[in-house]
Amino acid sequence: MNRRYGDETVDVLIVGAGAAGGVLAKELSEAGMKVVVLESGPYRDPQHDFASDELAMQRLGWQDTHVVDGSDPLEMGHNNSGWGVGGGTTHFTGVFLRFHESDFQTRTLDGVGEDWPIRYADLKPYYEKIERDIAVSGPKYFPWGPFRGPYPYPERDPISPNAQVFARGCEKLGIGWTVTPLAILSAPFEDRPPCINRGFCNQGCMPNAKFSTLIVHIPKAEKAGAEVLADCTVTQVNMNATGRVTGVTFVHHGDTYEQKARIVVLATYVVETPRLLLNSANGQYPEGLGNRSGWVGKAFMTHSSHDVYARFDDEVRLYKGTPVLASTQDFYSTSPDRDFARGYTLHAHGARPLGFAQGIAKSGGAGGPVWGNRLREAMLDYNYYGRVTLVGEVLPDEANRITLCEEKDVHGQPRAKVTFSYGENDRRLIRHAIGTMSAILEASGGRVEFIVPDTAHLMGGCRMGDNPETSVVNSYGQCHDIPNLFLCGANSFVTSGGGNPTNTVMALALRTADYIKQSGTRLELQ
Repeated sequence: MNRRYGDETVDVLIVGAGAAGGVLAKELSEAGMKVVVLESGPYRDPQHDFASDELAMQRLGWQDTHVVDGSDPLEMGHNNSGWGVGGGTTHFTGVFLRFHESDFQTRTLDGVGEDWPIRYADLKPYYEKIERDIAVSGPKYFPWGPFRGPYPYPERDPISPNAQVFARGCEKLGIGWTVTPLAILSAPFEDRPPCINRGFCNQGCMPNAKFSTLIVHIPKAEKAGAEVLADCTVTQVNMNATGRVTGVTFVHHGDTYEQKARIVVLATYVVETPRLLLNSANGQYPEGLGNRSGWVGKAFMTHSSHDVYARFDDEVRLYKGTPVLASTQDFYSTSPDRDFARGYTLHAHGARPLGFAQGIAKSGGAGGPVWGNRLREAMLDYNYYGRVTLVGEVLPDEANRITLCEEKDVHGQPRAKVTFSYGENDRRLIRHAIGTMSAILEASGGRVEFIVPDTAHLMGGCRMGDNPETSVVNSYGQCHDIPNLFLCGANSFVTSGGGNPTNTVMALALRTADYIKQSGTRLELQ
C-alpha cells in the first residue's frame, strides 16, 4: 500500500467509515489531527460502482456470515448493515429524524428500558449542525417532538403516489402526517444536484442527491489530510502493559499490517464492534476489551419493521419517487389507552419489484407465505399495491446479545452469534401498528393482502452509562476501562427509540469528536 502514515503513531485511528466514522474523520482531521480510517469494504465511486439494480446492489450490505439464534432470529444483510466507505448511508432511505426527549428517559417516564446518561438538550446543537452540514430537506412545521422545524432546505415536492395514498388514509382517520425529513436534496447544495426522483435510494444514489459519508464527510476528511484505507479488515485491537490501546492489527489483500495510534475509535457495524472487543481479549482483559462489566454484546436491539401491503383499484406504482416521502409519529409516545409502553413511526414506503416479491414470499398474511401462481398473480398486479412500513421501538433485553461462536472466518477469527427474541411489549406494539397501518390503507381505498414481518436498524450491545458496572462506555463513547479507546455509533444506544437512528448516530459522533478535540492526546496518558 502507498501509505501516508504507515510508519507513524497517528493521533486518531478510526475503524469504520460509515455514518459515525465519516463524521469523526472529517471533524478530527480538520482540527489538525493525524487521522487514519480503516474500512473493511471497498471504496466505491457512485457514478461507476452503483447501479439501478436491486440484486447487484445487495453487495452494499455486509457480506460476511453471521450466525443467528433466538425465538425471532434476525435476517442479516443489506436490510440492516453497510459495507464499504460510507457504510449504511450509501443505501439508506435518507429518513432523517431526531429522537424525542422521552427517548432518553424511558425508565423515569414509562418504567421500561433504561435512562440514557444524556438528555435531548445535550444533542440538540449537534442535531442542528449535522442537519445544516448536509442540508436536510423537510417541512416548515414538524408536528412531533421538541424540534418543530423549519429544516435547512424545503420539503420534497411533489410526493409520490404511495405517499399520497398514505396521506389520504391518515386524513380520513384523523391521524397527523407530514412530508418526511430527508437527507436528500430538494435544491442544489455545494457541488451536488437536487433529487430527480429516480427512486433507487436503497441501491445507492448515482447522481449524489442523497447524502452519504462517502460523498460528503470522507472527501472533506481526505482534503484535510486524513488517510482512508479501504479493503482493510481489523482483526485485533492492540494494547500495552499499562492497559492502554496502542493501535490495531488489520488484513489487506491477505497481508497483515499494524497501525499505531494514540486514540482508537471503533465506529464499526453494530455486530462487529462487540465481536472485535471479544476477539481482542488478552491477559489484562480475558473476557474481552472493555468488558469488566460483562455488558459487551448485551442489550442488543433492532427496530420492528413490519410492512403492510394493500391492493388498490387504481395504479399506485410503488417504484415511483424517493422511497419514503410521508410519515406519522402520532403513535410515538406511551399512551394510557394502549396495552404497551413506548411507540412507533409509520412511513409510506415504496418498494421495487424484487423487494416486493421477496417480502410477500415470506408474508404472514391470512394465506401464509406466497408462492407459485399466487406469487405470479401478485407480481402481475405490482403496480396496484400500496405499502406502509413500521419503525417500532424494541425494548432492551439483556438476553438479546452478540457473542462469539466456534465457527471461524477467513482470517481465523470466531464469527459473531446474534441472539434475538421479541418481548411481550414488543409483540403488542407490533400488533397495534399492523392494525394502524391496515386501517390507513383501507381508509384510502385499499384491501390489505400481505403483512410482512421484518426488522431494521441495529443498535446497542455496548451501551453508554454513568455506572461502569452496568455499561461499557460513558456518554462520549469513551470506554470506562480504557480511556484512549472509544466506541462510536449505534452500539452505544441505551434504548432504540421509535424512529430512524441515523441522525442520532451522527449527532453522537459529532459530540464525541468535540470531546476528543478538547481532550487532545492526553487521553492516551489518563
